[in-house]
Amino acid sequence: MLIQPGELLAKIDAPSDLRKLPLDKLYQVCEELREFIIDNVSIYGGHFGASLGVTELSVALHYVYNTPYDRIVWDVGHQAYNHKILTGRRDDFHTNRQYGGLSGFPKRDESEYDTFGVGHSSTSISAALGMAIASKEKGEHDRMHIAVIGDGSMTAGMAFEAMNHAGASDANILIILNDNRMAIDPNQGALKDYLTDITTSPMYNKLREEVWNMLGKVKKIGPHAQQAVSAAENALKSALLEQSNLFEALGLRYFGPVDGHDINHLVHVLDDLKNIPGPKILHAVTVKGKGYALAEKDQTKWHAPGKFDKLTGEIKKKVYTTPQPPKYQVVFGETILEMARENDKIMGITPAMPSGSSLNIMMKEMPDRAIDVGIAEQHAVTFAAGLAAEGMIPFCNIYSSFMQRAYDQVIHDACIQNLPVIFTLDRAGFAGADGATHHGAYDIAFMRCIPNLVVAAPMNEAELRHLMKTAVDHRTSPFCIRYPRGQGVMPEWRVPMENIEVGKGRKIQDGEEVAILTFGHIGNYVVQLRDRFQAAGLNPAHYDMRFVKPLDEEMLEEVFAKFDKVITIEDGCLQGGFGSAILEWVMDRQIMNKKVVRLGIPDTIIEHGEQIELQAEAGFDHEGIFNAVVNLSEKVKKSVDVLEKSK
Repeated sequence: MLIQPGELLAKIDAPSDLRKLPLDKLYQVCEELREFIIDNVSIYGGHFGASLGVTELSVALHYVYNTPYDRIVWDVGHQAYNHKILTGRRDDFHTNRQYGGLSGFPKRDESEYDTFGVGHSSTSISAALGMAIASKEKGEHDRMHIAVIGDGSMTAGMAFEAMNHAGASDANILIILNDNRMAIDPNQGALKDYLTDITTSPMYNKLREEVWNMLGKVKKIGPHAQQAVSAAENALKSALLEQSNLFEALGLRYFGPVDGHDINHLVHVLDDLKNIPGPKILHAVTVKGKGYALAEKDQTKWHAPGKFDKLTGEIKKKVYTTPQPPKYQVVFGETILEMARENDKIMGITPAMPSGSSLNIMMKEMPDRAIDVGIAEQHAVTFAAGLAAEGMIPFCNIYSSFMQRAYDQVIHDACIQNLPVIFTLDRAGFAGADGATHHGAYDIAFMRCIPNLVVAAPMNEAELRHLMKTAVDHRTSPFCIRYPRGQGVMPEWRVPMENIEVGKGRKIQDGEEVAILTFGHIGNYVVQLRDRFQAAGLNPAHYDMRFVKPLDEEMLEEVFAKFDKVITIEDGCLQGGFGSAILEWVMDRQIMNKKVVRLGIPDTIIEHGEQIELQAEAGFDHEGIFNAVVNLSEKVKKSVDVLEKSK
């Protein structure tokens, strides 16, 4: 079902078409854009509230600036749906986040208007600053550079590093702070309070219109423009509460706050700012989910709600007649609370993902022991290490792909000091529709090479509970547990927790000819193939290794003594991953004449789609695993040969 755009939107195939419209038509464009996004996301799914909140800002930017010559960099990209629709992708928008379709985020090879690929937060200012300085070096002094960043993304250290650099430069860069007081969950920290103080200050707001009126005259004053700007700056500084402006202190000219939903005023403000050189920041106040009442009311729920009935707001979910297994994240959230009730040293830490990680379950009951540090993965890890140094038991829950941002802290602050931080890596393996920037493809490889760190993965929900208990009781080194996005396999998952011997795997199924070694949830695919194997005359053995570091050497000795053909399976990169660990073990012991086939994520960038679609592309879905066993089986080959000869 293709959604038909409104009368004006149907004629906008590029920003140049938008710029042909008179200013008084932009309100209608914004309304049509919102309706188009609501209709599409309700049917096809996707991120929702963030884009609704920046509709006017998106239209104003493409109306005022000469894109794509002028560079707009979107932070994270959740809010870039309007941008995509306005830049030639309206008719393909229904494929957004679907396998083979448009990316859910800006992507350089998808459109010339996507100036920088994004997915993780807080990169926009650095990228736009790099572009601005490059333009200056190339003599492109008329080219504008705009970074659009949310107040949630501003909490990350990288954003402050970039502002510190920008403020000391003369780069032609405009930072637009989209202040909606939300990331995915409500923002945390002092910056949130600071921005609230600015936007609610009566003294500031009284002076705001006077300052903007002054700036609006800049074009008319010609050679005296600099004096007007200076006067405006001084007025702003004196008006901002009783404290100095943080952004001014960093060397950025601060303008705002402005109503991010007043399209006419936004256009005038952006047009004025084009004539003010140097690094500057515009503070725009918006409402996440603007234009859809339910999304405005419950912004976390409507960040990415999935398919829904746009009239009733009912989010569409599959209806099951039997009990279903929970998501791994829910098992984590329920289990850490269960353990924390028994052990007052246990604490939970998340960088701005309390609902995504299910740490919000513990937050409701123990708000002082479950802490959201904001979008600050580096701080989260070192903060956890500080807790561990004083005898606490911190669970630092970070999505696998976000842990990449804190790698130095894992090594330097946790592992070198051998502090027993427990890292729980959610969304390990293929993340699905969020695509390449969110796949947890690399954590096995980059974690298992660090000394002192235990690296484990549960095959099911019970194993996750056992590993969490094991990590708490282990307490002699850092401990990493990875688990995937999505459901497990055990409807009755709340089993008593047991200790697992660190580095000890388990045999799931004895067999002959071929041994399959799995790491993590992907082992369930082998179990699900058991009947199909038997029907084909196959009987592979199956071992759940549980740990990639340390490996179960006793089990490996058993496997390679009995089997000449071994398959390793992991939902992670093949380079340096679980299969590589097995090969290293084999080669270190000079074990010869063994054939090892590794299944996992190949050395290429895999884009977005359903997890099973991506696993099929990478060759380790059910069919890929079955074919790997068939290809190694002499018994099946002989049967095929006999069949061929009989023909």
